[in-house]
Amino acid sequence: MSITNDTGQGPLSHPDAVPFPAPPASGRRRQRRSPHRAAWEGTPSPLGQAGKGLALLLIVLVVLFPLYTVVLTSFSTQADINRSGGMVVVPGDFTTAAYQQILSGGIVTRAAMVSIVVTTIGTVLSTVVSVLAAYGLSRPSSLGHRTILFVFLITMFFGAGMIPTYLLVSNLGLIDSLWALILPGAVSAFNVLILRNFFMNIDASITDAARIDGAGDWRIMGQIVAPMSKAAIAVVALFYGVGYFNAFFNAMLYINDNAKWPLQLVLRSYVLQGVTLPGSGTGQVDVATGAVTGLPVKMAIMVLAVVPILLVYPFVQRHFTKGVIFGAIKG
Repeated sequence: MSITNDTGQGPLSHPDAVPFPAPPASGRRRQRRSPHRAAWEGTPSPLGQAGKGLALLLIVLVVLFPLYTVVLTSFSTQADINRSGGMVVVPGDFTTAAYQQILSGGIVTRAAMVSIVVTTIGTVLSTVVSVLAAYGLSRPSSLGHRTILFVFLITMFFGAGMIPTYLLVSNLGLIDSLWALILPGAVSAFNVLILRNFFMNIDASITDAARIDGAGDWRIMGQIVAPMSKAAIAVVALFYGVGYFNAFFNAMLYINDNAKWPLQLVLRSYVLQGVTLPGSGTGQVDVATGAVTGLPVKMAIMVLAVVPILLVYPFVQRHFTKGVIFGAIKG
């Protein structure tokens, strides 16, 4: 009940009442961080923003500086390399002689084509198989899905070993075959689990409505589940693509013909071991002619091994965070 004055125009103020503080003259209220929020969830101060920007800039420089020296050395002449005593930091004369040597139709060119073919076929095959396996394991009504899932989990912690795997590949007749670079690692249990968890996060009412309309599992997966899971599928395809392109150990075990070596094995043999491969065009060249010697060619091979991933990654990067987070957390 309110007490009004004699005129009935408003409440009568009590003599002991505490008046409300007047708002600031500027009309702006100072925002304070809630004591229940973490320190990093609040708005940083200008000094904090400047510190974060400086830290990120230093990290970027530390990451890009080695790549900068590798690219610059691959385009440098032997005279610039001799002046710098090794890797070139200050630009000098520009030349593409190293790339002309390794792309002149030798083993490096063949290795690049082998890597592209293996990466393309392997990525498509592994992604399709992983999507099919993950969809089947994500359906609670599928036959034996718990047992199959348990088998997948076992392979993440226990492996057959190098010798049994080699004997299996040899008995299948895959020695010196490009399929030996694809089939032994065609399916990753980790990637299957990421896709499975992502599929299980899709609202069941959507697939139930499609099933009521007469759609089967193949149509549900191809027209509903797969389009809604583009982020996770793109991330898994990126994982497979990078893995196939960077793999060299399987080639060391199963490929004896150096004409079928992938680019990474050529890179390892020439750059790390210093082996000059027949037909590679990477031997020492007369300095008096202005041509390059071994170091620029090594750096050029490294650039060729990195460029394809750098070209593909920007198109998948926007899906990376969403695909991994939603695929790793259920609920």
